[in-house]
Amino acid sequence: MAHDSAHQKLTVAVLGPGGTGGLLAALLARAGHRVICLAGDATATTLRTAGLQVRSGTFGDFTVPVEADTELREPVDACLIAVKHTSLRPALDRVPPTALGDGLVVPLLNGVEHPASLRTRYRPDRVAPAVIRVESTRIEPGVIEHGSPFAEIDLTGDGVPRERLDALASALADAGPRTRVLDDESAALWAKMSFLAPFALLTTLHGLPLGEVRTRHREELTALVEETAAVSAACGGPADPAQALARYDAFPPRTKSSMQRDAEASRPLELDAIGGALLRAADRHGVKVPVATRVVGELADATR
Repeated sequence: MAHDSAHQKLTVAVLGPGGTGGLLAALLARAGHRVICLAGDATATTLRTAGLQVRSGTFGDFTVPVEADTELREPVDACLIAVKHTSLRPALDRVPPTALGDGLVVPLLNGVEHPASLRTRYRPDRVAPAVIRVESTRIEPGVIEHGSPFAEIDLTGDGVPRERLDALASALADAGPRTRVLDDESAALWAKMSFLAPFALLTTLHGLPLGEVRTRHREELTALVEETAAVSAACGGPADPAQALARYDAFPPRTKSSMQRDAEASRPLELDAIGGALLRAADRHGVKVPVATRVVGELADATR
């Protein structure tokens, strides 16, 4: 390992080069790291021939060549997992544990239950969950539109060697996104979950952007935020409902959640990974969540 991590070139695989994965793949490749995108045949062929094209007010407009394959065939320093929960299981077939070797597995997934299941498949002390705050969309294969003025990553991993986390965080930060390493994995995941769950569930249930949810359904939003904060606290995460509400109030009123966008496009919803996981954690800790239970139930009925 080179001591000067700023100049250490990594080999990073990206499973799912969509809005989030494609943006990180392109930024890392532009910074000089070796990037291997893992995707289906058609997407892999497009990426190999045309590269990744990014349109971003923050990071600029650029096109960068990347490697692409349908499966990981060699060890890498890290593999970023940027697919949705709804396609996680089949997607993991593209990353055989034997090929990965000593590489970090870095899931950028919503929810809180995936690290435990990834640790049954890969080396437990190499699973390094991350939380990313970004709005980025795949317009077509290999074309990424980064719309938010921010891209921030919290990297964590109970039991993962700190120098491995630091090396990856340094590479990501040098490539563009604000990146920090956090000590407490559960707290990091619940910080995201306690913000995401009320936002995703209510915008999707009502089919309204955040601005209308926070005005027309204020009482329901407040109750759900309070329930989620109580579950988060029981799981070792942050519990500040007032701060969560203040964050929602600061967002542009037209903001939609990715779950809501999935619903509008008739794609499968990450309802179990977000709503289901919230209810299971509440049940485990004996926290009463009547509003969450009703909302998740109504969404489940609506999507049947």
